Amino acid sequence: MTIRPLLLCCTVLLLAGCGGVDPNSPMGKRQAIFKQMLKTSENLGGMLRGRVRFDEQDFRAQAQQLEQLSRQPWQHFPAVRDEGDTAAKAEVWQRQERFQELANALQARTGELAQASQAQPLTPAAVKPAQARVEAACKACHQEFRSH
Repeated sequence: MTIRPLLLCCTVLLLAGCGGVDPNSPMGKRQAIFKQMLKTSENLGGMLRGRVRFDEQDFRAQAQQLEQLSRQPWQHFPAVRDEGDTAAKAEVWQRQERFQELANALQARTGELAQASQAQPLTPAAVKPAQARVEAACKACHQEFRSH
């Protein structure tokens, strides 16, 4: 009698693992980086919108982290479209020049944010415009190259 629930549990766990993305695949690596970027950007935006207490040191550190992260996911877009459940539209591979242009724009905007975060003393007003440009760069790429 006790073996049946154990078998059911094992079956459920095995089936749940079948649909996941391999974390070592290009798609898995870029998804992990994009998730880190989203979390970091949300933290920064939260500080600027009053949802989280503004902390100069934490803002600086996260702005630097976002700049570093913004340079990482692009290497994990293989030359040919990868199979699987990806939010990337086929246009990523069909319009590489434009995709790279938007990736470079994001990197430039995160660099500007990191630079603006070096102001002493650091105030939300000093970095709000730079954060808004980062968010606009993300949105521009998502509108053209992300399916959902």
